[in-house]
This record gives sequence, C-alpha cells and structure tokens, in this order.
Amino acid sequence: MSNQQKIKLSIADRVYPLTTTPEQEEALRKATKKIDEMIKRFEKSYAVRDKQDVLAMCALQFATQVAQKEIDKLEDSQHIEDQIEKLNQMLHDF
Repeated sequence: MSNQQKIKLSIADRVYPLTTTPEQEEALRKATKKIDEMIKRFEKSYAVRDKQDVLAMCALQFATQVAQKEIDKLEDSQHIEDQIEKLNQMLHDF
C-alpha cells in the first residue's frame, strides 16, 4: 500500500481530503469535475438556494444514469440470448 497518496477534491465549494492510488486519481478528478459542472447547470437552470438540494439532484441524476445502464444491459443481454437461441434452432433444423 505504499502507492497510496493523499489528494484534495473540491465539490460544491467544500474540500474533501482523500487517500487514493495514482491509478484512481484521474477518475476521481474527472468525477469531481463532472459533479461541479452538473451543480452549476442545476443552479443556473433552477432556483435552488441550498447546496444540499443541488447535491441531491446530482446524486439522483447519477443514480438514474447507472440504473438506466443496468436496464439497457439486461435488455441487450436478453436480445443476444434470443438471437443465439434462433441461431441454435436454425442450426438444429439444418
């Protein structure tokens, strides 16, 4: 664990010290940037006064994206299984 490093990330005007690996640092910084961009977008689009409300909206949007990707993945898997079954039936009939 000697490759652990301490970094500071700023989200919604608050600084969060973290210990991470160099490999994770870039992803953490990108995620932080994405969150801050989303916060600015929500603050600009809606009359939101409380940072906690904006952060809750960000969390909801991220969670929705994850859930939608899971749904899409399941649908894709089902479609692939259906296609494989059809191909198997065609081979069997041949």
